[in-house]
Amino acid sequence: MKNLFIFLLAVGIVSCSSVRTSYDIDKSVDFTKYKTYGYSEDALKLPVQELNRNRVFNAVDRELAARGLTKSDNPDLLIDLHARAEQKTEATATTTGTGAGMYGRYGGPWRYGYGGGFTTTTVDYNNYVEGTLFVNVVDKAQDKIVWQGRGTKTLDETASPQKRESNINNGIKAIFAQYPVKPKK
Repeated sequence: MKNLFIFLLAVGIVSCSSVRTSYDIDKSVDFTKYKTYGYSEDALKLPVQELNRNRVFNAVDRELAARGLTKSDNPDLLIDLHARAEQKTEATATTTGTGAGMYGRYGGPWRYGYGGGFTTTTVDYNNYVEGTLFVNVVDKAQDKIVWQGRGTKTLDETASPQKRESNINNGIKAIFAQYPVKPKK
């Protein structure tokens, strides 16, 4: 499953649906005191294709810079990234029918009738992979997570490079929408 996720995230997060996001926060923390950030060792090894890993880092860099944070070798915050994928199946049943078999001889489903009609149920299955990116913001001095954002979306292996970049940028922007320090205009 991990290799499947690496492949699918490597080609980008896309679908007709929007990114579903959620977050958690340590409400006792004053986020305005943080001025610098860097990436954790795990984040630097995010198991995705290099071009998409760079897209993710660039999008995170833009979001944090917009909030007044500067990248540093000795940061206040560490950005830790993790990814997960889940294979899913969606089933849709459609029932069609004609004549007395479906509605009864006298025209209503509550009446019993005979002969002439039939019903057919068709089930269509849609298999897809749903990917989730976790962005953990860690207070380096205290070694604890102070904010976590999550974004989940259906992955599409046929996305163009431009669509991948757009989707990653939009996904990271959606994840950071609930970050406690808003972007400066």
